[in-house]
Amino acid sequence: MSPETLPQDAQLSTGNLAPAERDAVGFILRLGRALHSYGYAANQLEEVMDQAAQRLGLRGQFFTTPTSIFAAFGPQEDQRTFLIRVEPGGVDLGRLASLDRVTKMVLRGVTTPAAGSQEIERILASPEQYTRVVTTLAFGLASAAASRFLGGGMKEVLVSSVLGLVIGVLALAVGRLRELGRVFEPVAAFTASLLAAMAGHWIGAYSVYNATLAGLIVLIPGLTLTIAMTELSTRHLVSGTARLSGAFVLFLVIAFGVALGNKIAVAITGPLSILNPVALPEWTGIVALVVAPLAFTVLLRAEPRDAVWIILAGGLAVAGGRIGARTLGLELGVFIGALVVGMASNLYGRFLDRPPTITLVPGILLLVPGSIGYRSLASLLDREVVSGVETAFRMILMAVALVAGMLVSNVVAPPKRVL
Repeated sequence: MSPETLPQDAQLSTGNLAPAERDAVGFILRLGRALHSYGYAANQLEEVMDQAAQRLGLRGQFFTTPTSIFAAFGPQEDQRTFLIRVEPGGVDLGRLASLDRVTKMVLRGVTTPAAGSQEIERILASPEQYTRVVTTLAFGLASAAASRFLGGGMKEVLVSSVLGLVIGVLALAVGRLRELGRVFEPVAAFTASLLAAMAGHWIGAYSVYNATLAGLIVLIPGLTLTIAMTELSTRHLVSGTARLSGAFVLFLVIAFGVALGNKIAVAITGPLSILNPVALPEWTGIVALVVAPLAFTVLLRAEPRDAVWIILAGGLAVAGGRIGARTLGLELGVFIGALVVGMASNLYGRFLDRPPTITLVPGILLLVPGSIGYRSLASLLDREVVSGVETAFRMILMAVALVAGMLVSNVVAPPKRVL
């Protein structure tokens, strides 16, 4: 039996299926494609599709990768198989919340699968919640907050915010220039590195490394790395391996762009003037802890009403991470942070009947070890092999601790099932 492909306009070829069964299959396939496009990991996606099939009276088996979904319906000896080709997309917490509402309405019998399919198509076609200007500003604010978290001073915060704005403008250009999307990360890394290196000749000596890393923080695939480790831990080996490879390649192209930008800047302006950051007052850390979640609210396209909850989740993640660092050490401390924010997110989802992902993803972003992965590659590029390998091992250890914290949180405070 040859697989049947679900095209972008979701026109299903369901053959001789009865109308009710056809509508149910169409709803599940559309739901799977939508959830996949907006950031669901393989373990979550397969679980939701399996629950939906059971609730709608279907026998289904599902297999997902970062770029495709295989769905088979019917008895083992007489299955009907569908293949959905999906382009990996960014996390969209607002649309995920809308899809969660539609799914619950269908599975609880409030509305029909056919009406649910129409609602999914409406959600997919809905306009973005935030304007381009607001989104671009969010890039700058996220980079400025990251610089403060990394110990930057006033110069580093200002430069990194400008770099974030530049990357935000480039990100908007991707929507109009399709070719740019294929080289966006190395081009953005090159631009940020070049500007950060040359800024020292305009504003005086400062920590170029801090500003560059903070400026690139929105590009570093720390979340992708964490999702990959989660999928591997839950035995979704194909998807986890593919996603892990993608994160590694993205680290490489970002490091290449940074190295090229530094070389060209040195060739143009001469050797860089480096100065350690001048520490900012403690209260600025609290400001950054509010600014970063607000920026993530926009960048992750969450609904505005969830901003307060996202700020609280960020505070819990950082507080848990610091407590864990004092008790378990820096590498394993993120376990406590992930455990705390995971439990809080599950309780949030259970009591407010909302998807835990809304607060979990922004909270985890404040803990992910992506910046350490960048430091590892930077050390290797500088031919500091021992330091690079040690830093890479720290990144892996922190990623494992982070995933362990999330998995344990699902045991201590189980999330509410869709059904």
